[in-house]
Parts: sequence; structure tokens; C-alpha cells
Amino acid sequence: MNLRRPNANEATGTFNRSKDVVPMSGICTRCVDGCQGNCEIFLASFRGREVLYPGPFGEVTAGADKNYPVDYSHLNIQGYAVGAKGLPEGVEPNPDTAIFPNVDTTTEYGWEKKVKMKVPIFTGALGSTEIARKNWEHFAVGAAISGITLVCGENVCGVDPELELTSDGKVKKSPEMDRRINTYKRFHEGWGEILVQMNVEDTRLGVAEYVIEKHGLDTIELKWGQGAKCIGGEIKVKSLERALELKKRGYVVLPDPTQKDVQEAFKRGAIREFERHSRLGFVEKESFLKEIERLRRLGFKRITLKTGAYSAVELAMALRFGAEAKLDLITIDGAPGGTGMSPWPMMNEWGIPTFYLEALAYQFAEKLAKKGFRVPDLAIAGGFSTEDGVFKAIAMGAPYVKAVCMGRALMIPGMVGKNIEKWLKEGNLPKTVSKYGSTPEEIFITYEELREKYGDEIKNIPLGAIGIYTFVQKFKTGLQQLMAGSRNFRISTISRKDLIALTEDAAKISGIPYVMDAYREEAERILEE
Repeated sequence: MNLRRPNANEATGTFNRSKDVVPMSGICTRCVDGCQGNCEIFLASFRGREVLYPGPFGEVTAGADKNYPVDYSHLNIQGYAVGAKGLPEGVEPNPDTAIFPNVDTTTEYGWEKKVKMKVPIFTGALGSTEIARKNWEHFAVGAAISGITLVCGENVCGVDPELELTSDGKVKKSPEMDRRINTYKRFHEGWGEILVQMNVEDTRLGVAEYVIEKHGLDTIELKWGQGAKCIGGEIKVKSLERALELKKRGYVVLPDPTQKDVQEAFKRGAIREFERHSRLGFVEKESFLKEIERLRRLGFKRITLKTGAYSAVELAMALRFGAEAKLDLITIDGAPGGTGMSPWPMMNEWGIPTFYLEALAYQFAEKLAKKGFRVPDLAIAGGFSTEDGVFKAIAMGAPYVKAVCMGRALMIPGMVGKNIEKWLKEGNLPKTVSKYGSTPEEIFITYEELREKYGDEIKNIPLGAIGIYTFVQKFKTGLQQLMAGSRNFRISTISRKDLIALTEDAAKISGIPYVMDAYREEAERILEE
């Protein structure tokens, strides 16, 4: 069985002429001389490197669709008819107290100075992509009013058109970074936080110094990588001047805008856009620990790490180095990943899938704990969109996993709300929305709740933010129901015993008991009494 159909996908705007396709290559069984397209090979024959990326850039988010042999659907959540773990002290469990609205979905992360969130999810890193920039107000306000952490991703200062640098090449002024931080802070109410992520270029530009000196941020995040790709982050730019500017700032820009032939091809229209890439990092224990100490001396209260779907070696390094450095959170991002512009073949074909990666992370964390190390709080990322998946990830990684990082699933509600706002102004609501009403009060089930809380300030909350808040409320209720059914009334009481594996492969990989073996001994004892 082929786990992915290559050579044609909506993400790259390509398709096969024939319904019969060779599984391994994705080439039509009969490739006809004179075919007018439009498979990836056809398109790449004259557009070349452009076909590597999902598009159109800045208008879509793309998620890999490779169907891995085992994923979280191979687990089910255990339900019980007795018990109630995690009720408030002094509350006796009974049918009147153990009701799902009483479930506490709050979680926290941090080594000493904890950050509390109202639900155990937070945004993926929203960095220098066009999707993040033009939707930032919706994402940031939505995260703030929902009480969750917002991650401002890499390269935001580096691609800021209004960036001002000091004489030694450090950030002096970045209006775009200022906008991003201030937008979140305006509605922040003590739940969650905004943290800024740094890669190689960000470190060189002095982003850490800028955000703590100007904005007093408590947390900075170092980035080793992510699940969507094994190279640095990238965006596309559509002007030669912009490409030259980014190259001057130290980025890898392809094709090279300083070359005369490239400039001529751009003027003639053959080259229509440039790619800006970040550099690969090189991790060494000594330099990593020194960088952590440097950031602490700058005044950061918390330091977190984002790592990707690398080999078991890098995962072990992240956990071991993180434990020694007393990191506040390690986010482990598995394949296949979803993003704004990662190379499509890479999204599908590299790295350890999330399910397998979390299984390894749990095994390694257990080994460190048995050696006497305190394991940093962990978050899992890579393909989650619903509360059942989040429950499974927290349970499978218990007691180490405190939350799940969600990328596209938290971006989509922001874009939906933004578009509803646009359609309302145009008087062009689609039937999927208009059947619920023709005003924000009628359409958004949480609108009156938010108006009661914020009063006239509701006018300054964009509908994209209300979309995120509404989605988070659905998520919270669904999670409360699942937790109550498994008799967990706090996140911290969820354990691996609350899962069963539906296949023997899933049981072998995860260590979760196979469905026919889970609680079998306890059941047999009852039968033998």
C-alpha cells in the first residue's frame, strides 16, 4: 500500500490527466506525448523550483497528507463507570458533583515561574509568513481573550520593511515586532503569554535584546526546527528591491538577486518571485547551555525550546540538554506538519511522525527521570485539530506533556471570523453562514458573552478573534466531556491508563495496552470472586 500519491496535489495546483496512476511515481500509467498537463513533472518542466511550494503564497496554509501506518486514531480513550479524580479538595464525588461542566481544563508550564492557560493548547509559531502578518490582529487578540499562549515566530524583525539597525547590525527599531507584541498585550488578562521565537538570524540581529529592553517580555524561545521541514524557514517576496534588501540583511535569497541574469529574467517576467531562506542551526551542548545562560542574564524569566521531527539523537539531546538547562518548556513538533510555505515534498517525506516521536519522547523522559533528572514540561505538536487528539497526546505523554501546540487549527477560526467580517461589510454572506443570521450577534454564539464582559470594547475586538474564542469554547466543552467520561476532573490526573490501543502495532510503538489486554487482570479477578 502506498502511503502517499506523489506528483499531483491541490497544494501545488497539480493533477493527473489519467485516473490510473503508478503508485510509487505518481506518473499516469499512460504518459502521452502532447499531454497538456498538469502533473508536477509537467509544471516543473517550465516553472522549475516554484513547484516545490504550496500556493498561492500568502493566501493558503498547507498541511501534508501522507497517511502514516499508525497515528492517534489507533488509540481510544477509556471510559469508566466509577470514580472521579481531581475534584476540588473536600468535594465528595457523586452524580451531582462529578458533572462535566465542573472539569478544570486549565494547565500550566514552567520550571519555577509557571504560566497558566485556560485550556491545554497554544498557537504554533506565527512568524514572517504573509498569512501571519495580515491576520495577526485576529490571531493575537483571539489568543489573549481565550487565555492561551501565543508564539510569535522567527524572522519577524528580519523581514520588517521598516526595520532600523544599529551601526553594528542589531535591531534598533522594528515596528512590526512592536505591533505584534502590543496587540496581544492589550487584551492579555494573565492567562497565557506571548513569547518570541529566535533562529540563527534572529540571534545575530539581537532580537532577544530588543524584545526584553523595549517590551519586557518574560519568555524567549530558541528554535531548533519544526515538523513541517528540516531546513530553515522561508517566505516569498515579489520585488527585486525587497529581495536585495533581505540578502543584504544576511538571509539566503534564491535565485540570487544580485546576479545580472536573474535581474534580467525578473524584468522580463520569467522570474516572478524570490525565496528568502533561513540558515540551518548547529547544536552543540556547550554552546547551547552558554546561550541559555546569556539569555537569563539578559533578564528572561523563562526560556523555551522548539524542536522538530529530527532523529532520536536530536530528541535525546533536546530532553537531556533541556533538563540540565532547566528549560521551562520543550515543544516537540512531529511530521508531517502544516505551514504557510514549506517545500511540499519535504512536508510529506521527512522526519518522524508525531505519534512515533511522542512515543520516543515518553521513553526518553522516563529514562531521564529514573536517572534522577527533572524533565522539563513538554508540549506536543504536529497535526492536531480536535480535543480528542489533544486528550490522547496529553495522556500518552503523561505526566510530562502539559499541552498541545496547534498550528492551522487555531489559525483557521481567525481567518473564518475575518472573512465573515468582510462578507458582512460587502453584504455577501455565503449560505453556510447566513442561515444563522445577518449580524455578528446572530452568527457568533459567544458574541453576547463577550459583549457582557468587554462592554464597548467589543468594537475593538475583530471578528477573527471572536472566531478563535468561539472555537476554543467548543474545544473546552468537548474536552470537559471526554475528561469527565474518563473520570478526570483536572488535566494533571490524566494518565496513560486512560488510553487503549486498537491495533497491536500501536500498542507496540506507544506502550499503551492493546484493547484486549487493558485492565484484563482486574476484570478476571472480579469474575473469579
